[in-house]
Amino acid sequence: MPAIDVVEWTDFTGEEIVHRWPPYGQANIHLGSQLVVRESQTAVFFRDGKALDVFGPGRHTLETANLPLLDRLINIPFGGRTPFQAEVYFVNMRTFTNLKWGTPSPVIFRDSELQSVRLRAFGMFTMRIAEPQLFVNKVVGTEHRYDTDSVAGWLRDFIVARFNDILGETLDTVLDLPSKYDELGAATKARLTDDFRNYGMQLEDFLIDAITPPDEVVKMIDQRAAMEAVGDMDRFTRYRTAQAIGDIATAEGGGGAAATGVGLGAGIGLGATMAQMLGQSLAPQQATQPGVTGAAATTCPNGHVVPVGAKFCPQCGAAVEPPAATCPNGHPVPPGASFCPECGAKLQ
Repeated sequence: MPAIDVVEWTDFTGEEIVHRWPPYGQANIHLGSQLVVRESQTAVFFRDGKALDVFGPGRHTLETANLPLLDRLINIPFGGRTPFQAEVYFVNMRTFTNLKWGTPSPVIFRDSELQSVRLRAFGMFTMRIAEPQLFVNKVVGTEHRYDTDSVAGWLRDFIVARFNDILGETLDTVLDLPSKYDELGAATKARLTDDFRNYGMQLEDFLIDAITPPDEVVKMIDQRAAMEAVGDMDRFTRYRTAQAIGDIATAEGGGGAAATGVGLGAGIGLGATMAQMLGQSLAPQQATQPGVTGAAATTCPNGHVVPVGAKFCPQCGAAVEPPAATCPNGHPVPPGASFCPECGAKLQ
């Protein structure tokens, strides 16, 4: 195997974190060979499985002055350029951006207002290598190539575990999520700092793009917001009734059989609604005879509301017929009767 004079590496993908040279086994390198390390790199030099030194950016001549441990590992003839076998791990020191994280399955969150809610979360983070030799020894091992997909896969487990803890400690209800994103992101980053440092990495940024409940929960939240916007349901119903009357009048004013038909159909439904509302509002006003179930006296012949027991309408003066009395079973009974003429029920 010929000896190598220049050892260097260039990342053409932009995704490699560590590149081993040579990819497999060891290469013959003689004393005096040049090691070229670029500005964004660090090189960890290995001989017989042992890290001898870490080289920063620049051109380095491999000799005993730079690698004093070689004196003990190889027999160097006087003035010779004896080849020796070694390998170099080039570590990319740039900041790796746009690394994705997310919850692989929904997280069960105990919500103070919505009870239990299933949440999904995702975002991005940036990181860089802080201690190259530690990262190579603890993470890369003897692999010849280690890229962002390799590191992001197992880092997501750390991120999701810490994020779940922070979410339960910080958030009370998903209704407060819009104001908690920055707080949750900062707290999760602080909790992850030690995890990254243990493997020779540094977490630069941690962002939460979204925390989303299921679609059915979102619909419930929208319905709740709509109910809050309505406010007083009675006033809202009266407003919509008046609005419907105006729409009918406008449609009928436009002329045509179609408009008249629409107005008639809507008027039937509107009449039923108004009758129900009117009945509810006048429910307490019931005219009864002693011991007899009475019917409500509500309007005069001209449609004006009159007080219970009135004989004439206070607005138009029209005579008001007294309400017909009924027995407990609903049969009409004549005034002054003690028993129902149809079922014999006693009238108290």
